Amino acid sequence: MKSKIILLVSMITVIGVLLNGCTSSGRQGGAQQEKTAEESESDPASEEEASEEESREDGEEDPAPQASDLEDGTYTAEFDTDSSMFHVCEAHDGKGTLTVENGEMVIHVSLASKNIVNLFPGTAEDAGKEGAELLEPTTDSVTYSDGITEEVYGFDIPVPALEEEFDLALIGTKGTWYDHKVSVSNPRKAE
Repeated sequence: MKSKIILLVSMITVIGVLLNGCTSSGRQGGAQQEKTAEESESDPASEEEASEEESREDGEEDPAPQASDLEDGTYTAEFDTDSSMFHVCEAHDGKGTLTVENGEMVIHVSLASKNIVNLFPGTAEDAGKEGAELLEPTTDSVTYSDGITEEVYGFDIPVPALEEEFDLALIGTKGTWYDHKVSVSNPRKAE
């Protein structure tokens, strides 16, 4: 019986400590929120950021950057796909070379092999239609971190918008078209 009482007192003590910790951290968070509110009252830039944050919380998203937001030139950008079988070769760390010229964007990506023989900016259904303009591959030489060099296919892909998914169909060596969604994001000016 004595051990049960000790165990019960120990549990109550632990629960009390945990509750006290939660309460005091809640007080600290409240104080930090008050401080942040005070800072934003005195700083117009903070007010603007708070307004933008509130609009994002209301379900509105920041508009995706467009080609018109970027000056003509060359950028490094991330190229994401919806498939682990269709991706940029690991030597390029998921990135491609984005070129912006006269408001038009094109990204060049080197793929992981020569198994994808054509791409089409659109759906697989449209790619199979007569007169569809397919993207032809280039032969790219890539060097991996271990020093091994390999030839893979690369493609110049038109980018309609940054930070937004778009349709890109592919056909492999087996002759079947597949639908995919891809996106281009985080452009950084190339050196």
